[in-house]
Amino acid sequence: MKKPGFDFPSVQAVHGGPLSDEEFKKFTLYLNKSNNLHDDCARASILGFHNEKVRIAVGAIVRIGQNQIGEASYIGINSYINGDVTIGKNVLVGPHVSIVASNHLYSAEDDCFSARTDKKAGKVIIGDGVWLTSGVVITPGNDIGKCSLICANSVVTTDIPPYSIAAGTPAKVIGKIDSETGEYHWFKQEK
Repeated sequence: MKKPGFDFPSVQAVHGGPLSDEEFKKFTLYLNKSNNLHDDCARASILGFHNEKVRIAVGAIVRIGQNQIGEASYIGINSYINGDVTIGKNVLVGPHVSIVASNHLYSAEDDCFSARTDKKAGKVIIGDGVWLTSGVVITPGNDIGKCSLICANSVVTTDIPPYSIAAGTPAKVIGKIDSETGEYHWFKQEK
């Protein structure tokens, strides 16, 4: 008796036959341990990002224009970047970050989400020196100011000023970074 969902041919069978044990080992190691300077720079170049020292980690899906990532920026493991997104220089995008420009709109005529929002209004700009930590989501139409830190798992739904520390869902500015000293200054929390 055949189990549902198990009747599809293997990827190997569809794409040129089975891999040798050595090929399978190389692919497995590449997909699980290939987060190093050499491989990340090579991956960026293969994907068309040629600014100096741009690095893209394994598993990242980056569907933006070729000149839209500034030099020395890093896109983390399993991140997703799509649409009209501009990323400045020296930006750190952590693992599992999602940055999407524009959105789908509900169409009453079609009774589904199919149309796209205004691409210009949906544009996302990530300023120079920004750090987007693990799991951050940047929604369409927002600018993240220079050298801002967005804390883990935050969802950014509005512009963030330069040198800000933002956290939460939706993200709120909870502190500032002193551009002269590098010190973090935390705003007092309401009790």
